[in-house]
Order: sequence, then structure tokens, then C-alpha cells
Amino acid sequence: MAETASKKKTAAAEKPHTSGRERPRLMLMDGHSLAYRAFFALPAENFTTATGQPTNAIYGFASMLANTLRDERPTHFAVAFDVSRKTWRAEEFTEYKANRAKTPDEFKGQVELIGELLDAMHAQRFAVEGFEADDVIATLATQAEAAGFEVLIVTGDRDSFQLITEHVTVLYPTKGVSELTRYTPEKVEERYGLTPAQYPDFAALRGDPSDNLPGIPGVGEKTAAKWITQFGSFAELVERADEVKGKAGQNFRDHLDAVRLNRRLTEMVRDVELPKTVGDLERAPYDRKALAMVLDTLEIRNPSLRERLLAVDPGAEEESEPVTEGVELDGTIVSGGGQLAAWLSEHGSSVLGVATVDMWKLGAGEVAEVALAGAGGAAVWFDPANLDETDERAFAHWLEDPEKPKVMHNAKGLMRVFGERGWSVGGVSMDTALGAYLVKPGRRSFALDALSLEYLGRELVPAADADGQLAFGADDEAQAQTLMVQARTVLDLGTAFGERLPQVRAAELLKDIELPTSALLAKLERHGIAADRAHLEKMEQMFAGAVQQAVKEAHASVGHEFNLGSPKQLQEVLFGELALPKTRKTKTGYTTDADSLAWLATQTEHELPVIMLRHREQAKLRVTVEGLIKSIAPDGRIHTTFNQTVAATGRLSSTDPNLQNIPVRTDEGRAIRRGFVVGEGYESLMTADYSQIELRVMAHLSEDEGLIEAFTSGEDLHNTVASYVFDVDRSAVDPEMRRKIKAMSYGLAYGLSAFGLSQQLNIEAGEARALMDTYFERFGGVRDYLRRVVEEARATGYTETMLGRRRYLPDLNSDNRQRRETAERMALNAPIQGTAADIVKIAMLNVDRALTGARLHSRMLLQVHDEIVLEIFPGERERVEEILRREMASAAQLRAPLTVSVGVGRDWESAAH
Repeated sequence: MAETASKKKTAAAEKPHTSGRERPRLMLMDGHSLAYRAFFALPAENFTTATGQPTNAIYGFASMLANTLRDERPTHFAVAFDVSRKTWRAEEFTEYKANRAKTPDEFKGQVELIGELLDAMHAQRFAVEGFEADDVIATLATQAEAAGFEVLIVTGDRDSFQLITEHVTVLYPTKGVSELTRYTPEKVEERYGLTPAQYPDFAALRGDPSDNLPGIPGVGEKTAAKWITQFGSFAELVERADEVKGKAGQNFRDHLDAVRLNRRLTEMVRDVELPKTVGDLERAPYDRKALAMVLDTLEIRNPSLRERLLAVDPGAEEESEPVTEGVELDGTIVSGGGQLAAWLSEHGSSVLGVATVDMWKLGAGEVAEVALAGAGGAAVWFDPANLDETDERAFAHWLEDPEKPKVMHNAKGLMRVFGERGWSVGGVSMDTALGAYLVKPGRRSFALDALSLEYLGRELVPAADADGQLAFGADDEAQAQTLMVQARTVLDLGTAFGERLPQVRAAELLKDIELPTSALLAKLERHGIAADRAHLEKMEQMFAGAVQQAVKEAHASVGHEFNLGSPKQLQEVLFGELALPKTRKTKTGYTTDADSLAWLATQTEHELPVIMLRHREQAKLRVTVEGLIKSIAPDGRIHTTFNQTVAATGRLSSTDPNLQNIPVRTDEGRAIRRGFVVGEGYESLMTADYSQIELRVMAHLSEDEGLIEAFTSGEDLHNTVASYVFDVDRSAVDPEMRRKIKAMSYGLAYGLSAFGLSQQLNIEAGEARALMDTYFERFGGVRDYLRRVVEEARATGYTETMLGRRRYLPDLNSDNRQRRETAERMALNAPIQGTAADIVKIAMLNVDRALTGARLHSRMLLQVHDEIVLEIFPGERERVEEILRREMASAAQLRAPLTVSVGVGRDWESAAH
């Protein structure tokens, strides 16, 4: 086992430098400067959490930090931040940095979160009132050089060039934060013709627009450098100011006071009083558990970034084995002769943790190795392919026995792969991925190693071959041991979640809904749905033709060819050549996203925005169909993977392929659905879903009598509500009134704001607000309920569904308006959508049990957008429809009763209702 952290720190203190290097190395980073560069280098819209917190600056900073630590290997490290713009420089010159734009809302809060990341890495950080990060860096660099350190300064501020010496180097970003240029004394002289010590003299003459320091009219960088070279220093230049010839010389003399001020402000302070010295900045092992939690909270899912950060952990360099303190195993490697049967006979009645190689990804694959572990330390490893008949029979019997409790990680995936070997799974008492999801549904990583680190403080490292691929084999005892440790970890996590789930009222959710749903979804994934390849290939060709036609029309509309997929070229055409109205400004120009193109289509008569929208839609449909074709398995069916842990509200989603990508209400979407057909041996497909389930849930939770009456009246819901809101007879409700009310009713269930409603209906925000006010006057119970939900969630920190499923929303109390408003919309939506999701799961489970109990051959295939799709065996249609209607309608007792729609056909579209 590796040394303890305390031992490692003592050893490092005795030798504070890396092997083969005479001097210890200190790396100092300008936190604000680099975070701001990262913010503009990465688009915020691509780096945002589910709660609306942008993370682009954090991601870019973390990526650059990992790379720089890897490349430079400092023994000591610190990051300096600005506190505010109220510094000694601003006191001396009130206009200092006064020209800088307001900090973008998307950037706010990210520096604080970067601080949390650094704290988890046990990195020292400084922020001193009245001083800038530059001054802190200058102070530490000066101290470190005097103490015999080699110093690296990573900053985007060129004023730091004045600190460069033989032992102080500046790494200056030249492309975002991904490329750094090394500035040494030679590099400074090569670029400016000056020594680093002369740089602040040069900067004073040049001025600095970014700091609002005025330059001298007619004096640029070349002239400034020439004067400093000629006179040797700023002080000498001032002393001999009368010798400077020409108009530039007169301008210099006229602006001498301003230039003197520039020189004072440009000089960095090297004696800031700091709470720690250079000796305190030695790198220490990470708090890897805290780091995992920070990255997970920020929804930074990129495994490469995580791995790069962990790879530069000082503690990792001295650990050759996974951290497994507290795990003692008496492991058995099965080699035949009934060993597994004997082991199961002795240990199989107690709770066992199950591990396979496949657990490292939440998917399905081939079961190559299996490990089981019990609480007493007993563990066993085997390769299913090498089991003899006795051992295979014993394992299969144990695996399916509902009385033999098992703890698994991603039980659904294991059920699927075990099922492909002909083994069924029963008795799963805990799924650690689902347990983690119910405890913290907003997290984005449910990987076993992340959960082990967070909940057990135990670090797992998968065995790997020379190519970095997971590799376990019977001939390698260490790798078998690794998998047995993982099985024990699964078991221990099961115990941890067994204690936590009752605390958050989620134990029954796991037992009664999530675990049974997991087993059902495994069956659905194995069943798949038959696909008409010829039809889908015809659709793909049609969409490809539509894409090419849109390209031709776009070129014709502007009179020349251009790349429709290039935002830069499209910006040049739209806003340069055609001079169309400007959209929202971004770092890379004016945005050309779908919303902007739709807005442009309403603001101009030019056809290009409409063509571009059509091009993108057809291209998206083509990609969707191509994905479906590639997903057709050798059995002629598409086997999607259902996800229980993606949506924080409890809704199911699907991947590989994502069936929710298929449009429901468009002609193209309906045409694609005709490619999903009834399979051989069955007579038809049947679909069923609830009518307006979210609105019925909202009526039930709000107890609004008017809305409940609208549901129970038997009339069209939106017509009835419109008649109430607009105070007209139901017969007088026109299509436009109905459209507005329908949009608003669903919008309220999804936390839609007045502005959002105005955008959706293409009306003025004032009209949308008036419409909502009128609605709430008529349905006061809904208004009061929505207010109450947010207030209660703000007080408790979470919302709950009817069955107690929680969604935690800490940003409800954020001082960042954008994050707070996003959390408020989630608070409005989560109880309604979450309750609807729970009802659908209950309905699926009840229908499946009823089909099994009636000994019918018909089977469930899909659950997409709250719709259930079944494959009907000949002669069973009426009985299946009866079961569907009965079990779905009784899945929950609501004040606005559930109603079910059913359809039948040869393909998914013709079975619509």
C-alpha cells in the first residue's frame, strides 16, 4: 500500500524539488486574467449546468491548469486573484480601468467556483484587499527568487514582463489559454529590443488602453522603445526631455505628468504583506473526494479533463496501487472443479456485491469477468466462459434466486448482458447507481469510481493494458484482485445508500419503482423493435436531397457559393453583404443560431434565413435517420438503451439511438416513425399514452376547482379554459384563443415566464403578461400553488413529487439572478413533470405484471415521450387494450382523472392515436 498522506508530505518537505533539478520550482498564476481569457475562448452556451450556471471559464482554466502542471512540474504553486477594482492604483488615478465594460453576467460566480476547484486540489490562493493579483505575484516571485527558486508566472498581463530574470519566466497565452509563449530575458529583448527591467519604462510611454492609461499622441511602441534604448531609462529620458526632437518630443513634454503617473502605476509592488511565505506553497496531495464532488456539481463530464487533473496530483506520483484502505479480502480465483459452486454454497445466502468489467461504463457489453464479494472479506473471481457445468449451473441458480440478495452497479446493464448469456437476474436489493441518483438526482456522473471516492473515500483504479484499455485476465492475479475490490466497493456503497435513502424518503422509490423499472427496461432493451431498413434508407436519401436543394437555394439567394456550415461565412453573408439586422453579439461575431435565424425571418423579406432554417432541420433529420439505420442489429431490430439517471425529474430518456430525437408532430417525424414496424410472429403494434398528464397533475396538486371542473366537464380542455379566461361562450372560442391558452397552460407546467410565452406566441411581452394575469385571476389556485412551490423549495432546498422524489435546487438562494431564475423555473416544473414520470413508470410496471399474469405473449417494446409501445401477438389485441386502459388509468388517483388513448397499426405511426 502507498504511504499515508502525512508521511508523503514529510518526505517531500525534506527534498522540495523534482528529481534532477537543482532549484525548486514555483509556478504562480494570475487567476482573474486566465479565467477571463478562458471565458472568451469557450462559448458559454456549450458549457452550462442544468441550473443555468455557465462553466466555460472554469473548464478552460482547469484544462490550462492541468496541462501547465503536467508540462512544468512545479514543486510549489499558488494562484492570485483580484479582490475588486478598488486598489491603490484606482485611488491614485480615479480613471484607472474605468473604461472596462461591465463584467458579463455569464462570468460572474465562475471565479468563486474556480476557488473551490483549487481548494480541492489543496492549491494556495491569494487575494489581498487594495492590491491586484499582479502585486501579489510580484511579491512572491521576488521572495522566491531570493530563496533560490526557479519561478514561472502564468498570466495574460504583459506588465509582468518587468519581473523576468534569469530565474523568472513568464508564460504568456497567445491563443486563448491553450497555447503559452515562454518569455525569458532573451525573448523580451527579441520582441521589444529592451531588457525586462526597461519594460515598465516602455509601457509608461506606450500607455495601456485596457487599463485606461493614456498614451502620448503620435508615439507608438516603436518610438517608445527607441527612446528607452537611446536614453537608457525612463528617469534619464525625463531628465533630458528637452533633447527629444520633433513633434513627438513636444507631445512627450506636454504629457509628462500623465506619463509619470503611468510609470508609477505600471510598476508592480514587490512587498505586499501576505499571510503565507513561499515555503508554505509546496504542492500537497489533492482532496480527491472533494475534487470529484466539485467537478460533478459543475457537471464537468469530460473524462479527459478529470484524468489530466488527477494525473498531476502530487499524491498520485507516489502511489502505484489503488487506495483500498479498509478493504481486506480473502479472494478465490476460480479455476474449475466446482470451486464456484462450493464458494456460493458457503457465502451465497448473505448479501453479495457484484462487479464486472462492464460496470466502468453505464452501458451493455460482453461479460468477460465477474467478481463477487461479501461483507466478511470473502470474494471470488471467475471468467464465465471458462466455467464448468457444475459451476455455471450453480451461478445461474444463485443469480436468478430472488431470495439471494445482490448489490449491483447499473443492474439494468448487467441484467441485459447476463440475459444475453441466458441467465436471468433476481434478488437485486440495491443498485448503487440508482441509489446515488435518488440521493442526488442532479449529479452527472454515476461512475463507480466517482461514487466510491465520494461516499467511501476509496479510490478505485481500473487495471489497464499498454494501450490504456481495461484489461482483466485469469492469468493475472493482480487484475482479478482489482475486480474483487470493486465488488466489495459495490457492496459497501450499497450499505452507504441503504442508510442514506431513508433519510431523503427515497427507500420506497428505489424498492417499489426504480429497481422494478430497471428490470423491465432491461427486457425492453433486449426485445428491441423491428425496423424497415428499406424505408429508412429511402428517408435518408430524401433528407439528403432536401439538404442539397437548400444549399443550391441559399447560393442562388446571394449570388455565389459559401459554406452553410461555417458560422463565420454565414455572418459575412447575413450581416456584411446583405446588411440584415444584427442579432446578439458574441465573441465570434453576431449569432446565427436557430432562434436568431427565426427572428431574422420576421425582420426581413430576404429568403436566406428561412432557407438556412430549413437546411438545418433537414440536416438534423438526415443525421437522425442515419443513426437509426446504423443501429439496426443483425436480428433486424433496433435496441435502444434506456436511461434512468439522466433527467433529474425522474423521466426516462434513451440513447444509441435517441428515440426522443424523432419529431412527434411534424410530417417528417411521422414518416420516420413508419420505419418502426411490427416484428415477425406478431400482428400489430399498439401505442398508449395519457391525455394531458402534466396538466392533470397540475390541477391535482393545485386543487384549483375551476381547472378540475374543466377536466371533468367532458369538453375540450383548452376550449373550456379559453372560455373562462376570455370570458366568452365555449362556442365563441376561436383557434387563436385556443392556441394561446394551450401554450400558456403547458408553459405554466414547465415554468414558462411571460417573456418566454411572448416569444412562443410571437406577441408583445405586455400582452403575454396580461394573458397570464387574466389566467391567474380565473385560476387562483394554480397561481397560489406555483408561488407556494417556489417558496417551500427556497426554504427546504428541494421540491418533491407526490411520491416523495426530490430535486435539490440550491441556486434558489443564489445572488446570481440568472441562476436563481433558472432554479425557480425548475422548482415550478419538477413536482409536475416528476409526478407524471412516476405515474408512467407505475403504469408500465402494472401493465407488464398484468400481461405476465394473464400469460399473454404480447410484449412491451418502448417508452418514449410518455408513450408506451407494445407488440401484439395474434388474437390478443382486445385483451391487451383492456389491460392497458385499466392499469394505466388506475396508476394514480388524481382529482382530474387520468384518461388513456390507445391506437393500433402495422407501424409506429399508423398505431398513433
